[in-house]
Amino acid sequence: MIKPQIDWKNLGFSYFDTGAFVKAVWRNGTWSEPEVCSEPYLNIHIAATALNYGQACFEGLKAFSHKNGTVNAFRAPDHARRMQHTAKRLVMQAPSEELFLQAVALAVKQNREFVPPYGTGASLYIRPLLLGTGPCVGVRPSEEYTLLVYVVPIGPYYKNGFYPVNAYVQEAYDRAAPLGVGHIKAAGNYAAGLQGDIESKEKGYPICLYLDPKTHSYVDEFGTSNFIGITPDNRYVTPRSTSILASITNKSLMTMARDFGLTVEQRPIPFDELEQFAEVGACGTAAVITPIHSITRGDRVLTFGKEDEAGEVLKRLYQEIQGIQYGEIEDRYGWLYRVA
Repeated sequence: MIKPQIDWKNLGFSYFDTGAFVKAVWRNGTWSEPEVCSEPYLNIHIAATALNYGQACFEGLKAFSHKNGTVNAFRAPDHARRMQHTAKRLVMQAPSEELFLQAVALAVKQNREFVPPYGTGASLYIRPLLLGTGPCVGVRPSEEYTLLVYVVPIGPYYKNGFYPVNAYVQEAYDRAAPLGVGHIKAAGNYAAGLQGDIESKEKGYPICLYLDPKTHSYVDEFGTSNFIGITPDNRYVTPRSTSILASITNKSLMTMARDFGLTVEQRPIPFDELEQFAEVGACGTAAVITPIHSITRGDRVLTFGKEDEAGEVLKRLYQEIQGIQYGEIEDRYGWLYRVA
């Protein structure tokens, strides 16, 4: 494969083939050794449980080039454990933490030339997938599972990067059921949110906010990210709910917020409480933090901070986490995992 010319500083958030991915298969009670594959296609049985019954999940993490030439993934073991948590709920065979990390490191090393150089502001997005690939006509768990890991060099999730956007409360659809699988990274969760996301974008909003699926009274999460709010009296508030995914980025930000002297509260957040926040953000692996300038619900519009600049607390958190990820600030939490 001929490596394309890459404009590292102007990368978007989209897929292109790097020429190598990693695969391991669980069959007859054991996982195969990870192998490097080149063709980005799978030969999968038409009765595979991933296709028929939704036994499919994934993770998303990033690796960063450091000034010393090393490449480090952010909180890779935490992503391995979250995949195990997801797999348990979907009755799938999860890879061990060791296998997950081995596959991630191998995928990065095989695609070393696609890791954005230090100083470009870009990163390498790593996508581990777990699929039920054994055939089943009856509704039951698969007897075969396939772990895949591919990588893509990326820039900002939103074209303007760390810049405030406007959000829309999507109430025509719920992305998860109250006691369903919203709390895990099931692939189907994202299909369930597509229609709502598309309709929000058609209204001119790049991101939508979902409320709790039972009463539509409490904040749940944004379509692709956790919700965080900062109060004028220095409280970092984020929802506690059985229908939202536990974001590893949010977990990291909560740790840093405590160190910055903020009081961290993870609890149900009534929608009517939003008007009390000084800053609001969406956080996740892809965008890290996206400042939210306004949230529209029907005829009601709530605004937070400046239209063209993030608030001071979110800005400080963003700079801190990015500094750790790129090796510019000491990794005092032990979050970096060297992969190359």
